[in-house]
Amino acid sequence: MRHSGQAPEVLTKRSLVTVSHAIERAALATAEDGPLVVIALFQRMPYFSRERARYEQIAVGAAVTVVGLVGETPPRLPAGAYGVALDETDELAREWSVVALTPRFGATLVARDRREVEVAETLEAGRLFDGRWSFRRDEALHEVLRLRAQLADRLPVEALAAIDQVLARVRDLPATPGEGRAEAALRLMADRAQRAHRPGPPVPPDGDPADTPVALVDEPALRRWTGLAGVTASGTLPVALIGVRVAEPVGTPERFGRRSAAREAQAVIGALTAPLRPVDRAVRLAPDEYLLILPSVTEQEALAVAGRVHAALAGLARSYPFVAYAVHAAVTVTDRRPLPVAEVRHAVQWAAREGVPVATVAREATPARAGRA
Repeated sequence: MRHSGQAPEVLTKRSLVTVSHAIERAALATAEDGPLVVIALFQRMPYFSRERARYEQIAVGAAVTVVGLVGETPPRLPAGAYGVALDETDELAREWSVVALTPRFGATLVARDRREVEVAETLEAGRLFDGRWSFRRDEALHEVLRLRAQLADRLPVEALAAIDQVLARVRDLPATPGEGRAEAALRLMADRAQRAHRPGPPVPPDGDPADTPVALVDEPALRRWTGLAGVTASGTLPVALIGVRVAEPVGTPERFGRRSAAREAQAVIGALTAPLRPVDRAVRLAPDEYLLILPSVTEQEALAVAGRVHAALAGLARSYPFVAYAVHAAVTVTDRRPLPVAEVRHAVQWAAREGVPVATVAREATPARAGRA
């Protein structure tokens, strides 16, 4: 990602949405400083679908509006708006960028997906980006020139001509005095909003576990956190799923009372959640089945966590000698949404049936293959 001006900073999804909405609101404002060009890269269709009505309004007043998405072109755009389909391997595929430019005004946000998360109320809200934003016309001019060059072979002649007309008008006029003062006030408000909603930095997958263990969440809470009730998209953030079955073998001696059973259950939960970071989640799917969700980790890192969980659960026999747990797990890393929970549960059943301690699930596939952490 190339920019003029300040170096990129880490932006949260929340701040990204706030600034992009501010730029879009500025583009919609009634002003006699046209013509206006707006270029926006949304990564995936679900993110654009939520903002479609706003961009239809922007297109009415703009000389040209360009919307870029990975893998598909936005359908049914109004006159003056042009869709661009980006390839998965395109340099722009991981950008979430918005730029608005007129002869007297400019604003830009350019952010590149880190494919990482921090602790937040939802998985989507915790996504992190490297980026920068500005309400300076000359920086917006720089970004329009950059994006025009990168999209030139995918835009029709009339779209390029409309962009060039705006660029010609911008070059004829000096920047408006006072941009720095307005931007300083905007940054103060944005920084305070960012700090107010930022619990803390993300923890690396191989870092020390939190002092307070991650608690189990219920399935409704998990659905809210993973975004099933809101906007989320496939192809952005990788998430590891670790399915774990913790069963007592047939013939295990009877426990000595409910209190002992409750202590054993808490010990199992402690062993399952001890390796997890604050950004991770754990849910109980059945009396003997659990699911661990670890955003932004590799398969190797996920297998290492599965191995630590397996060893911790096996070690419980030292504290509870009459209860030797049979532990089987399955691991996958996916960027699909919704998360392929059913496939992981099927793989756990396969692992238990075949006696495999840890199985892996191929990406975008359902069959399990044997593997060991």
